[in-house]
Amino acid sequence: MDGVLIPIGRTIISFLLMIMVTLVIGKHINSHKNHYSFALSITVGSFIANMGFDTGLNFSHTLISFLVLVLLFYLLLIISSKHRLFRRGVSGRPTILMEEGKILDENMKKSKFTMDDLNQHLRELGVFDINEVEYALLEVSGILSIKKKNRFLPLSKADMKMDPAPSASIPIELMMEGKVISENLTPPYTFQWLESEANKRGIRLNDIYYAVINSNGTLFIDLFKDHIQGDSERTDR
Repeated sequence: MDGVLIPIGRTIISFLLMIMVTLVIGKHINSHKNHYSFALSITVGSFIANMGFDTGLNFSHTLISFLVLVLLFYLLLIISSKHRLFRRGVSGRPTILMEEGKILDENMKKSKFTMDDLNQHLRELGVFDINEVEYALLEVSGILSIKKKNRFLPLSKADMKMDPAPSASIPIELMMEGKVISENLTPPYTFQWLESEANKRGIRLNDIYYAVINSNGTLFIDLFKDHIQGDSERTDR
């Protein structure tokens, strides 16, 4: 029985540890925005797998090594955020592949980037005519960033001398899964206001599954039991 419980316990601890690490530095790991974040994501997966399944390894030693790795990555983040030269040396720099509409052959060779690669990346960005591109940069993450020539850019409201629309606000969730989100109930969207809006629709707060103030300032309400046409009358929201 112990032979089964030990790997189960190690796996649970490893998984919980992974969740805690992800909460702290998960955005940096998942973005793969530089070389060491990519390397860490691979190494972390290897550590977690060994900690959970390889009972031949000393768990405490592996755990210490894992924590040292995470600490080292965190220190690199702090140092790179304060020193630009260090950040450029460790993280790398983007490579210019096209400049003023011309392909830079030497940079293409250094990056081991072929014309097939360039054309594929451009198609993925919705560009099927390389003549539309003024600048193309290969980011450290491997993603291609482009700037189109001015004559191929879409027409904007500024070009048409139109007044821009008022900026949209961030949606405010008032209820989720039937529960009121108290910290979001601030004036003018108070609990009494929400209750009043529910009464206007002929429903109770207990009937609401989800309620949110949309970016345009209107209240959207979804009920636990929606009356979809075909079963009964559609609920008015």
